Amino acid sequence: MITLERVPELDPLRDLGVRATPAGGEIRVYSATASAIELCLLDGKDTNWVSESIQLVKDDANVWSGSSPHLVAGTRYSLRASGPKGPTNRFDSTLHLLDPYARGLARTTNGEWRSYVQDDGFDWAGVVKPNTPLDHTVIYEAHAKGISKLNPAVPEELRGTYAGLAHDTAIAYLKDLGVTAIQLLPIHQFVSEQRLVKQGLSNYWGYNTLNFFTPHAEWASRDAQFGGTGAVLREFKGMVRLLHDAGLEVILDVVFNHTSEEGLDGPTTSLRGLDNSTYYRQTAKGEYIDVTGCGNTVNFASAVSQRLVLDSLRYWANEVQIDGFRFDLAATLGRDAQVNFDREHPLLEAIVNDPQLAGVKMIAEPWDVGMGGWQVGEFPDKWSEWNDDYRDRVRNFWLTDIAATRATGVAPIGIGQLASKLSGSAGTFTPERGPLASVNLITAHDGLTAADLTSYNQKHNLGNGENNRDGTENNHSFNYGVEGPSHDAGIIASREKAIRNLLGTLLLSAGLPMLTAGDEFGRTQHGNNNAYCHDSVLTWLPWEREDWQDDLLVVSTTLLRLRRENPALRPVRYGVFGETVPSASQMDWFNKDGASMSIEDWDSPTERTLQFLAASTPEFEGFNRILLIVHGLESDETVTLPAHDGVSSYTLLWNSAADDATAEEHEPGTSLSVAGASMQLFKAH
Repeated sequence: MITLERVPELDPLRDLGVRATPAGGEIRVYSATASAIELCLLDGKDTNWVSESIQLVKDDANVWSGSSPHLVAGTRYSLRASGPKGPTNRFDSTLHLLDPYARGLARTTNGEWRSYVQDDGFDWAGVVKPNTPLDHTVIYEAHAKGISKLNPAVPEELRGTYAGLAHDTAIAYLKDLGVTAIQLLPIHQFVSEQRLVKQGLSNYWGYNTLNFFTPHAEWASRDAQFGGTGAVLREFKGMVRLLHDAGLEVILDVVFNHTSEEGLDGPTTSLRGLDNSTYYRQTAKGEYIDVTGCGNTVNFASAVSQRLVLDSLRYWANEVQIDGFRFDLAATLGRDAQVNFDREHPLLEAIVNDPQLAGVKMIAEPWDVGMGGWQVGEFPDKWSEWNDDYRDRVRNFWLTDIAATRATGVAPIGIGQLASKLSGSAGTFTPERGPLASVNLITAHDGLTAADLTSYNQKHNLGNGENNRDGTENNHSFNYGVEGPSHDAGIIASREKAIRNLLGTLLLSAGLPMLTAGDEFGRTQHGNNNAYCHDSVLTWLPWEREDWQDDLLVVSTTLLRLRRENPALRPVRYGVFGETVPSASQMDWFNKDGASMSIEDWDSPTERTLQFLAASTPEFEGFNRILLIVHGLESDETVTLPAHDGVSSYTLLWNSAADDATAEEHEPGTSLSVAGASMQLFKAH
């Protein structure tokens, strides 16, 4: 286990990597198994040529250290390790290995990687983190390259770069849309898997990390890539500074669960060659225990692996000013020595309790592919989690339930399960964690886009080179009668309304919403639900839109504004019946007749209509009350607005069935016609 409050000079795992000293630089590297580690300083022009070799010395904590006056910013270096043979070891003293803590990486002429000492200097010009409260946060998941690659307003040499992401037009777009944080797919230096390279493809998403401390150089501008020591990092920091100056937070998707060393036949670049038996989960025979589906699994029962994660997070959060992290396959980080998930795992606890990470948003993808891998709702306090049950229930309600009703004449389920998601998924998360523990999502980078959910019943992944075997079969989608594009006006209208319902549910639900880039205007991937290997117009964000897409963008912007203006939609805590809970929402539920919901109303497949009245309990904002009507059958319905103490009228704010809904005012008891499969939001006065 890791003790966070050690006196620094007594911390045996302190200052791993390279640190500047008055006499040059010192390197500290962990290996419990090596018998010798050699630091190789490399020639500035030929990084395959060792200009100086230094034998590192091991201390009682298995940390190897050495120093050199030449270990200064810009110096290329590598590590060579020797050690015992055996099934769990993979030592090869001829290999140039990367320092796990290297803050700079460079490629040799033959395509290998070398570490270099980074120049961390940067002027933040007084710009600080926005520190957006979690209940005001709206996440926009995007790709660092893809968001600007097609933006015509960005100079061509900056398109698809960190600088392009922070271009004035990109920032203005995000601000006008109304999101508060951009969550970037992995930007740690990564490489493409060997299999993809053999197929002539590449890893676009980036979930194949080479190193946890360096930004992916390919997403920097050419000037930065060839700009010398620190140039790529400065461009990345400059992007963060500009986003922060505009009030936008930056969240990084981080992949600590496995590395690009892949399975036992994969490349040995760093951890495997330094201490395979410590860093990776293995059997006694040296077989990798793979709970990630990526060939290897980092062993987080090991204190040094835990420390590697914490030190990486501290670096990005403090020196690069990152606001939050989304942890890929986070259940892997919580597996103990027996490979069982433990919600009290010291790493999971340390990530949210480390004083050096105070105020940083921590988001788990709460599953992996191992036994007991689905752990939604089981992470410790202070974590937020991707809620796949929310995703699937919302998709089912608006899509597959509609398809089943068309096929059989009866919906498969009532509205009760959707109501629990609208109100913050209290059945999934403990009262202490509250609704903001739930990251609500309809789509993400993996899976169909929102538009494709309404256009495809099947995945269309032939372009991935795996004969359509990859990607999930369980899309919870409905094509409304035609697979793919359609010219039928009725189908088009149904699809567009379904997208509005999906976005409306996402942005009007209690919890922490995450919007996938492009869903706000109906971006398509033509049915590909696993486009990880496509660095092309298929995955890049389009900046030229059709008229219907501009209309949908207006809807998305309106929904985000309404969420921002109505705190009743953004409770921090769950309400308790009969009590006034600060920053919660008092929730009352009514059927289509304006009466309190009965058991039959909740469960009956023929009664898929509810009215959700939510009143805020002010703590930091003024009092607010809204009424949300949800109707989940395709036939029109007459709804009677409910009577409630303190409510004298309802003003219509948004109607998913009408692009030009006006601010009509209605008294309680008024009967309204609600279009089939639609939503209406009112402000209650």
